[in-house]
Amino acid sequence: MAKMSPLRLLLIVTGSTLRAEEMDRPLGYYLKRRLEEAMASGVSPSPGPGAKHGHGPDLDLSDYQVRVVADFRWIHDEFLQGLPTISLGGPGVNALSHRWLEEVPISLAYNERYFIQMDPDLSEPRASIWGMDNPSTQIAVSVFLDRFLTRFLERCASIPATSFDTDDEGEGEADIELDEDDD
Repeated sequence: MAKMSPLRLLLIVTGSTLRAEEMDRPLGYYLKRRLEEAMASGVSPSPGPGAKHGHGPDLDLSDYQVRVVADFRWIHDEFLQGLPTISLGGPGVNALSHRWLEEVPISLAYNERYFIQMDPDLSEPRASIWGMDNPSTQIAVSVFLDRFLTRFLERCASIPATSFDTDDEGEGEADIELDEDDD
């Protein structure tokens, strides 16, 4: 019989094209390391108006697992669609970025070279980070880490763990045996 295990996942979704596999997937693993470092160190909440940064309790994100998955895996697995997600790579190489192009508001656009799409209220914890080429996407990732990471992780911290079916015979709704070859 399958067991229900609580899990907190944050997904980084990269494209499935050869170009995305070559350029964006390694960048996805870089982003994964940076997210894990921020989560392990206990991110401090953003200060409110008039408050000084660093006051207040650290957010507990230590039980999160960050995984890099392919766009079509995310699109075809309904369970994954409910998890906090960062789409990485442009709409030409990442089907999720293409899907979110019109759905997710633009938080930052720089000279039509790179874009960070994220709902300002973060009603849904999702972001799309991409540029017109890989160097621009790298810059966008850096800007996201500097300017948007804390807010995004604050939102993630407010999401309770999700229970899922660990039955590995494929009978459960969520087969989340995700790649572990990320190190």
